[in-house]
Amino acid sequence: MEGYCVKCKGKKEIKTPVEVTMKNGRKAMKGKCPTCGTGMFRILGKA
Repeated sequence: MEGYCVKCKGKKEIKTPVEVTMKNGRKAMKGKCPTCGTGMFRILGKA
């Protein structure tokens, strides 16, 4: 799963991705940036 890292300012592969459900019921992927270790977040499509 690919996401955007705000610190590196680029798209990277999410390290250790975990699927989470947000308050509004939509799915998202949460993980860490492989380069800097900052938290990454990607909202998935409606499911």
